[in-house]
Amino acid sequence: MFFGKSWDAWIAQYETSHRNRVNLICHQFGIPMIVVSLAMFAAAPWVAGLWLWAAALFTAGWVLQIVGHIFEGKRPEFFTDWRFLFVGLRWWLAKVSGRV
Repeated sequence: MFFGKSWDAWIAQYETSHRNRVNLICHQFGIPMIVVSLAMFAAAPWVAGLWLWAAALFTAGWVLQIVGHIFEGKRPEFFTDWRFLFVGLRWWLAKVSGRV
């Protein structure tokens, strides 16, 4: 459960704006790039210059997301509900595990 809704319900709604092949490919790469960049930002205070790589990865990941949604022809779900920022990672995990 996440904010009173099952994860399956969140993912099913997220899936409705992620059907275009190009969008799916962009998200398959963009989402993990963003997640890895966040971990890199956390480590950046102790590793010289890491923040620059983290910023580049973060930016590239979001560019892929935007390009994907241009091909999809639909706005990202988080524009209407910020909680979808967290659903995207869960959706990606379901995709790579073959659950969706």
